[in-house]
Amino acid sequence: MRRHWITLSLLTVAGISFAVMQTLVIPAIPFFKHEFGASQADTTWLVTGFLLSSSVFTPLLGKLGDMYGKRRLLVISLAVFGLGSLAAAAGDSLGWLVACRVLQGTGAAVFPLAFGIIRDEFPAERVGVAVGVMSSVFGVGGGLGLVGSGFVLDELSWHWLFIFGGAPVLVAAALIWAFVPESPVRRGGRPDFLGAAVLSAALVSLLLAITKGEAWGWTSLPIVALVLASGAAFSGWLQLERRVAEPLVDLATFTRPGMAWTNSATVLVGFSLTAFFVLMPAFVRVDSYGYGASLTETGLYFIPSAVAMIVCGPIAGWIGTRVGHAIPLRIGMTASTVALMLLAFAHHDPALALVWMGLLGTGIAFALAAIGSLVIEHSEASETGVASGVNMIMRTIGASIGAQVGAAVISAHTPVGALVPDEIGFTIAFASAAVASALALIPAFAVGRRRRLRLRPALNPA
Repeated sequence: MRRHWITLSLLTVAGISFAVMQTLVIPAIPFFKHEFGASQADTTWLVTGFLLSSSVFTPLLGKLGDMYGKRRLLVISLAVFGLGSLAAAAGDSLGWLVACRVLQGTGAAVFPLAFGIIRDEFPAERVGVAVGVMSSVFGVGGGLGLVGSGFVLDELSWHWLFIFGGAPVLVAAALIWAFVPESPVRRGGRPDFLGAAVLSAALVSLLLAITKGEAWGWTSLPIVALVLASGAAFSGWLQLERRVAEPLVDLATFTRPGMAWTNSATVLVGFSLTAFFVLMPAFVRVDSYGYGASLTETGLYFIPSAVAMIVCGPIAGWIGTRVGHAIPLRIGMTASTVALMLLAFAHHDPALALVWMGLLGTGIAFALAAIGSLVIEHSEASETGVASGVNMIMRTIGASIGAQVGAAVISAHTPVGALVPDEIGFTIAFASAAVASALALIPAFAVGRRRRLRLRPALNPA
């Protein structure tokens, strides 16, 4: 028992460190634009490069973890992530920072690999709670990143953003190597590097089109060409995966109704989360209709959601273990929808906004904990890593689309020559996120519960 919770504690530290670094840079985008004299499109690559590499590396590292050991690949991905963070701290140009952010994207594999370790090591009755705890670190780390970013930029040098983000990851990697046992569940075969390359091309084309659509024009030739190239690459990848003996992704796994509905909900969850992590920091800093918050004060508005996620993640896992994980998913999407609608139409009082953000944190915690458990429930033990990795891709795609939709709405409601958008822009953007959250209720009610005896199959030694 004690060993299980030591394992969970170390995995949680690694997850929080990744989530902190994921959001630490977002409030600093305007700062880096001024610091390096770069355009908005160029500085946005600090986020885009991170998302792209996360999408590319997550399924590959998840697959390699299923084959060669989840702990081993987890330590490798964390080491690359931490070294990329420290390398960024030593940089002095935007191009160098973007390259380091691409390296940091490998850290996204911490979640699918951690979920696989939890499934392999924990008793079945404790898997739900452990996944709930691990899922809650998205909000906890995200809140800490937003709070810490403002403080560092106000009081210290920007280089400390990457030092604070990278050092804990390397410590966590060393502790995981020393104290977390290697999973005995392995999947044989050889890595499907060709499939990974084709999938990478498809994802890079798609996410590049999404992130550059507003700047280049949604109907421009480059965007249309990227979308067509992505479609062709995805089609070729599907054909390839059906023919190779050891595919990167077993397509039969993802056509199962339970997995398909779970991934559908994940895309919409990723979309709606964008309002929380991207739109809200910009809103609270507006003087006229916002709250005129400083960089440091902006992060403080996320404390209610972070606290709610710490408390509600394990609770959601406990409920899901007893009544099925679809129930906390429905609770989470309902709470998120209500909170986002209230943020859209009742945001003038800062005290009320803190309440709504606490409610949103509760909804996010329930939804993420349920999704992590549903992926495990609808996959075999030997495919947990890659199944969770593909689920992370779904969330990344949803987040990328949500970020661009939000940016397009805000841009469309910013008067020519003005520095601040009209209030209606934020109202529409928050309402759009609420609609996405409400649509996620459709797959949440459609997803079924797999037989519990499949949650913890007999372990086969490597």
